Amino acid sequence: MAAIILLVASCGKTEQNPLLSSFDTPHQTPPFDKIKAEHYEPAFDAAIEEAKKEVEQIASSKENPTFENTIVALDNIGEKMNAISGIFFNLNACLTDSLMQDIAQNVSPKLTSFSHAIYMNPQLFERVKQVHEQKATLNLNPEQTMLLENTWKAFIDGGANLEGADRERFKEISIELGKLSLTFDKNELAETNAFELHVTDEKDLSGLPEGAKEMAAMTAKQRGKEGWIFTLHYPSMGPLMKYADNRTLREKMYRANSTRAYKDNEYNNEEVVKKITALRLEKAKLMGYPTYANYALTDRMANTPEIVNNFIAELHEASYPYALKDKKEVEDFAHKAGLKGELQRWDWSYYSNKLMQEKYALDDEMLKPYFKLENVQKGVFDLATRLYGITFKEVNNIPLYHPEVKTYEVYDNDGSFLAVLYTDFFPRESKGGGAWMTQFRGQKMVHGKDQRPLVSLVMNFTKPTDTKPSLLTFNEVTTFLHEFGHALHGMFSKCTYGSTSMDGVSRDFVELPSQFMENFALEKEWLDTWAVHYQTGEKIPQEYIDKIKKSSNFQAGYASDRQLSFGMVDMAWHTITEPVTEPLVDFEQRAMGKTEIMPLVKGSAFSPAFGHIFAGGYAAGYYGYKWAEVLDADAFSLFKQNGIFDKTTAESFRRNVLEKGASENPMTLYKRFRGQEPTVDALLERSGLK
Repeated sequence: MAAIILLVASCGKTEQNPLLSSFDTPHQTPPFDKIKAEHYEPAFDAAIEEAKKEVEQIASSKENPTFENTIVALDNIGEKMNAISGIFFNLNACLTDSLMQDIAQNVSPKLTSFSHAIYMNPQLFERVKQVHEQKATLNLNPEQTMLLENTWKAFIDGGANLEGADRERFKEISIELGKLSLTFDKNELAETNAFELHVTDEKDLSGLPEGAKEMAAMTAKQRGKEGWIFTLHYPSMGPLMKYADNRTLREKMYRANSTRAYKDNEYNNEEVVKKITALRLEKAKLMGYPTYANYALTDRMANTPEIVNNFIAELHEASYPYALKDKKEVEDFAHKAGLKGELQRWDWSYYSNKLMQEKYALDDEMLKPYFKLENVQKGVFDLATRLYGITFKEVNNIPLYHPEVKTYEVYDNDGSFLAVLYTDFFPRESKGGGAWMTQFRGQKMVHGKDQRPLVSLVMNFTKPTDTKPSLLTFNEVTTFLHEFGHALHGMFSKCTYGSTSMDGVSRDFVELPSQFMENFALEKEWLDTWAVHYQTGEKIPQEYIDKIKKSSNFQAGYASDRQLSFGMVDMAWHTITEPVTEPLVDFEQRAMGKTEIMPLVKGSAFSPAFGHIFAGGYAAGYYGYKWAEVLDADAFSLFKQNGIFDKTTAESFRRNVLEKGASENPMTLYKRFRGQEPTVDALLERSGLK
């Protein structure tokens, strides 16, 4: 009787927790309208226990290990746990608060411990080992081969071969790293939200466009203050740095942004960074690697630190002379315009923009009226329709996690359902900075049925004001295209296993679809299809398109040099052989010194806010953006050759790249599409660096 009562109570509790029930929603989308913060931790606990039983069932099986009963079974473990993780951690990035952050700190060690329960289970490892030893006789297809190799590697990298004290230390490190990454993210967000530049005299806003002033006034009003408030969120900070004549304000904003999480307060990330890199190094050494980069790069296209560093050095050698020319050109212009003394970092955007206006008679404020967000979105969606035949239908019956979010059903060219797409466009204090694509659920086959993905686009675009809709800068248009490229990669996935779908794509290949899409922003044929003035309906003038094209390589040397400096710092942190004890800023400068063309600003550093490598998944992988630029320049050259809307070329790109996820070696996929390996020539030529 006691057992029956306990079971009834347990079922009642499960029924009250929407995360532990089947989602009775369109396309089994998360029931955000029912999920509350207090549901997460008990749901994780229950789902982890369920997954542990699944692990034990595989490990203790009396059947001889086979690809299906061991490798495929492992890939299917923890479906409920993965679903909850997909919801929780995505919301912690775009709709967080202190409660969510506390839950993340509690849950992270539990998930890491569960991972150890898989990869350090000797019976399970023995079964995987037996299947792996038979691989030559199993007659596996390419995707099955990738799944087997990736599973084997996951066990090795997960510490399966470790014993005794080393095994226990590996577990401790993994748990601590999870917590530290969350702390890093929390500190960076807190510092971003804590700063405000409050202006009370309108004369200090000289040079700023009316839209930027209106947005700052709206922010001040929302905070119960008079005047204008600027924040470190890019739609607020960007215009001030580019247009404000008041140099003091630009300097204040620059210093605030470049010292985020690097001040003498509780949110300082310096020690967090040093602990993360020291623990990553220790973990790598436990695994028999000299550095963390050696450990992390083994499954990348560029699979050693030497390859990565040589790649960065080759591009730096090509970029740096142009960066110096770019700097001299801006500095000479600034001096003619009245600047006294040396050009400083807070002067760059301001004078660079004025120089671009002089050279090309082009400015973001000229273009923004033609880039109304709704029109940009229609242009991007229609581009996907023209290339691939897919269509988008806005729906209002899918639960939302925030009122600003919109949802779309996406249908393939044959009318079949392809995916759900969420869009979340505007900044808020509960959302991290930047832009990203993510998935609440990835694609894979489940019990013979194709589980279609739930894809989300998260941005921080300029908000509408009382008098103007959201008008994007040209850079924001390319950002939309970039993230939408990731979304297509997720939506088109046509893989059998979760581990071989988009989530498993290597970091230096995953940016190809996103950066490929950016190329369309410079194409008249595409801009002509949607870019009209939001008030008059007038099509964007041909002369503006010509100017966009002509200015596309403006300051390309500087931009390349700056991007490469981030990759150098990333590789420096992850090729250390001993923990870093020197001041963080000294370490940074030594790593990226060869790229520096501007005076140093005392007290500033960017590692404490470099979330890509310390809170994201790009550790020893930031070079991947440049690596993918080589691929995307080469790939788009084929579209240029055949026609940018050529359906045959688009179909080949879809079938050979976008649908394949991590089901085959990335270079194999690329060569199947392109017919050849890429070289840096196409990138250098496109960038005007050759």
